[in-house]
Amino acid sequence: MYLVDTHSHIYSEEFDADIQEVMQRASEAGVQKICLPNIDVASIERLHRLCDRFPSICFPMMGLHPTEVDADYPRHLALLRAQFAQRKYIAVGEIGIDLYWDTTYQQQQIEAFETQLQWCIDLNLPVSIHARNAFPQVFESLRKVGANKLRGIFHSFGGTREELEETLSFPHFLLGINGVITYKKANFKDYLALAPINRIVLETDAPYLTPVPFRGKRNESAYLKYVVQHLAEVYGVSEETIAEETAKNACQMFEI
Repeated sequence: MYLVDTHSHIYSEEFDADIQEVMQRASEAGVQKICLPNIDVASIERLHRLCDRFPSICFPMMGLHPTEVDADYPRHLALLRAQFAQRKYIAVGEIGIDLYWDTTYQQQQIEAFETQLQWCIDLNLPVSIHARNAFPQVFESLRKVGANKLRGIFHSFGGTREELEETLSFPHFLLGINGVITYKKANFKDYLALAPINRIVLETDAPYLTPVPFRGKRNESAYLKYVVQHLAEVYGVSEETIAEETAKNACQMFEI
């Protein structure tokens, strides 16, 4: 089985003690490529270090996560934007709008998101979008910047049926599905099949959103197989079909 984890933070300190074993388990589970979104200025060095250590497996993105946006965000964006002149990245990410934890910097989040979306157009790169309690704002920004010029992935999709339908109205965007699909309260499973398989990719968001049966523990790329199992049930196809189709979707999107 050939799997692609399109969204993982295995460069974070939670993996310092056993990253070699984590990578080995991923390989044994069939995970051949892992896409790594940046979070902020402080995470750049860790991201680069892991990608340099495993260059044929780990592929970096560059961006400012919405929960890291504050009043000083223009300076941070300038530092991140400069990175694209120094190294190849497969996408701009992880960027977006998050109004779940705090709305203090809502306007700054929107401004930072739209600035980075313009990077995608300027650099001809896809985007990894974080949208939490903020689908209307994200949709508005995409249309404002130019949805027809953008492509990418809605990371960790778990929205309503209406949000799914509107997401699918953006023809160049895919849905990232992770361990949340294994949770009992994951109601989006009931209508996810409205999205054709060619609009789906796999992700873990490790170390977060660990799937059942390991929920409550650290997530890692090897657990992607549990997402595959549940997607196979949703679509009524084999696990091999899910793996093959989602890997193809991911490789085409990120050109990896």
